[in-house]
Amino acid sequence: MTMMGPIDRLTETPKIALVLTGGGARSAYQVGVLKGIAELLRRGSSCPFPIITGTSAGAVSAIALASDAAHFRRSVYAIERVWRDFRVHQVFKADALSMLKSGMHWMLALLTGGWLVHPPHALFDNTPLWELLRGHLNFDGIPRSLYKKHLQAIGVCATCYADAESVTFYSSASAIEPWARVFRKGARAQLTLDHLMASLSIPFLFRPVLLNDQYFGDGAMRQTSPLSPAIHLGADRLLIIGVNDPVCTGSGPMPPAVEPSFGQMVGFMLDSLFMDQLHADLERIRRYNESSELRHIESLVLIPSRDVNEIARRHVRELPRSLRVLLRTLGANNAANTLLLSYLLFERGFTRELIAMGYEDARARADEIRAFLCLGAARRRRSDKD
Repeated sequence: MTMMGPIDRLTETPKIALVLTGGGARSAYQVGVLKGIAELLRRGSSCPFPIITGTSAGAVSAIALASDAAHFRRSVYAIERVWRDFRVHQVFKADALSMLKSGMHWMLALLTGGWLVHPPHALFDNTPLWELLRGHLNFDGIPRSLYKKHLQAIGVCATCYADAESVTFYSSASAIEPWARVFRKGARAQLTLDHLMASLSIPFLFRPVLLNDQYFGDGAMRQTSPLSPAIHLGADRLLIIGVNDPVCTGSGPMPPAVEPSFGQMVGFMLDSLFMDQLHADLERIRRYNESSELRHIESLVLIPSRDVNEIARRHVRELPRSLRVLLRTLGANNAANTLLLSYLLFERGFTRELIAMGYEDARARADEIRAFLCLGAARRRRSDKD
C-alpha cells in the first residue's frame, strides 16, 4: 500500500478512482453497475472518475471509459451494446473444427512428448477477441481525455512471466513517477491493444502476449495488492466493482464429499485469481486508515447481490455444443462445478442477466453512490456559481 503524508481532508477535493477487477464473462455485471451510475449523473456529464484502473476483463471497460471520458453515459452505453449481444465466438474460436484441432494438438503433444508437435500455447484461440476490440476501442482517445483534463490517469494491470511481477501500465496527465514494490511495479506507457490483450490473457486458456521483449499474461495472477495501482495514481477514494458472489453467512449442512473434477479445480483457480486478493487488500486499507496522521483511503464496494453460478447454470445450453462437450469432459458443467462455466459463458442470455443485476444493485445503492461521488456537493457548487 502506498504511504501518504498528512493532508487537510476538509479542504482537498477527493480524488476518486474506479477500480474494475477481472472476471471473464462475469464482468458483464460491472457494465450494469456503470449503467446505473451513469443514470445518476446529468446527461452529457463527463466521467466522474478521474482515475481508472482495470484488470483482465475489467480493463476492457476501463479503456473504453478512458477513451471517451468527456461523455460518460455515451461510453457506458457503447460498452453495454457489446456486452448485451456477446457470443462466445467473438471471444475465442469455439466451433467444432477448432475444438477438434485443439484437442488433437494436445493429444499429439502428450503422446509424442512434444517431439512431433510442440505443446499448444493455450487451450483456446482468442484471435476473435483481438479483432473485436480492435474494431470497438479507440486508444487514440486516451491522450485526448488526459489533455482536456477529463481524465487524470488510467492504468491496466498485467503479469510479466519473466520476473513474476505485477505491472501496471499507466498513462497520466501529471508527472506520476513509475514505482517499484515487492512483486509489483508501475510503468508509464502509451496504452495500446497489446497492453489490454496482455491483461486479458488468462493462463492456460489464452496465449501470452509479447510486449517490450517480454511475455505477459493476465493481470490478476501476481496482483497481491489490486487496489494499490489506483492509490499510486493519486486516488484517495476507491469505488470498486467486483464480480464475486455475496459472502455466505449461513451455517447450513455441508454437502457430501465428492472429489473435485479438473474443471472444478480450474474454476477455483480462476476464482482465486480474480477475488481473493481484493478482500485482503480491503482489510489492509482498514488497518491503514487506523493511523490518524495519514490520509484515509475511503472505499465503496459493489458486488453481485445474487449467486452468479446459479445464473450460469440456467444459461449453459446457450454455449456452442462443442464447448459444452469440452466442459462436460472437464467436469465443469454440472450443478456443483460451474465456477469455470461462469467465467467462459460469453453468451447474451447470461451477460444480459448480469447487466440487469448490476443495474438493479446500483439503483438500490443510489444514495450511497451519490454521497461517495459527492454528486450533491457538485450540484451545490454549480448552483453557487450560477
